[in-house]
Amino acid sequence: MFKIFLVLIGLASAVAAESAAIPTMNFQLASPETPQQLVSSLNVLVVLTLLFLAPSLVLVMTTFTRFVIVFGFLRQALGTQQVPPTQLLVMLAMILTFYVMEPVGIKAYESGIKPYIEEKIGYEEAFEKTTLPFKNFMIRNTREKDLALFFRIRKMENPKSVADVPLSVVIPAFIISELKTSFEIGFLLFLPFLVIDMVVASILMSMGMMMLPPVMISLPFKILIFVLIDGWNLLIGNLIASIK
Repeated sequence: MFKIFLVLIGLASAVAAESAAIPTMNFQLASPETPQQLVSSLNVLVVLTLLFLAPSLVLVMTTFTRFVIVFGFLRQALGTQQVPPTQLLVMLAMILTFYVMEPVGIKAYESGIKPYIEEKIGYEEAFEKTTLPFKNFMIRNTREKDLALFFRIRKMENPKSVADVPLSVVIPAFIISELKTSFEIGFLLFLPFLVIDMVVASILMSMGMMMLPPVMISLPFKILIFVLIDGWNLLIGNLIASIK
């Protein structure tokens, strides 16, 4: 049976080789002969650049920065060292980012990418309509002070509308705002756990147990309190609610 199977594969390969020519690929570099060839080469370069920068764009144009920094602060406040693992926290931040950014991505696809695929609009118009939902989202979650900072650095005039704000200004201002917001949330997370550490340390000092690290005693209490108040539910719910 196995021999018959091999014979059939050989016959099929022979028929395919006779009926279809094997395509070849040419990697030679040559100067473009027509403007269309130059445009095609530039489009390929742009696509490859976007694919290379896609992970960075996820970091700087979405809420991923806020989620992953807050989760890192939470782990430090609990004092659990590597629990939860870093990979798990990053994946959780990525999933929550997809959840939050899904409406923005759908709107960008419907307004820019889909009409461009259907050849209803040009490349430049498709780029503007695709980036506009992300620009609106970033501006809603960016402080005016941060936007003004980069306008002042470039000595640009104040914009009259959202459309007048370039992406080169929105993205760095959005990153600074996200960092500030995540650090504020991290500070608020640290406070209750810091109080627990201070109470445990005071009790140990009063009992004369100065050689016993307070972190070893306070860690179970911090985990217990975090579980009793359903900390993950409260944290993620408030994080998503803080996004405009």
